[in-house]
Amino acid sequence: QVQLVESGGGLVQAGGSLRLSCVAFERPSTDYVMGWFRQAPGKEREFVVSISRTGDMTYYADSVKGRSTISKDRARNTLVLEINSLKPDDTAVYYCAAVRGGYGNGNYYITPGDYTYWGQGTQVTVSS
Repeated sequence: QVQLVESGGGLVQAGGSLRLSCVAFERPSTDYVMGWFRQAPGKEREFVVSISRTGDMTYYADSVKGRSTISKDRARNTLVLEINSLKPDDTAVYYCAAVRGGYGNGNYYITPGDYTYWGQGTQVTVSS
């Protein structure tokens, strides 16, 4: 069983950048498909991006496509999400998630129910 711990959130001005990290404890991150979700106050948890076990395939939500990058740092057993050109609409709690499974061929793990393990979340606030 893997434990996930996020960090890197904070307050940033619109147009700025953030680097979110998710450390996987107890198991290698390469054992899991992993993803990032976010949840704003009063809204449902929203898919941001997912990545295959080996990190060679990714799938981005339209809301962040072109201004964000997900990657796996194998040496640190860490999932990383970099978001640029931040907007006030990006304000949310960001969650890291993991699940064992195959990836690709239309299966990109884009709903919360697709995942088994979750971190506690990290708050991102973008000021205008």
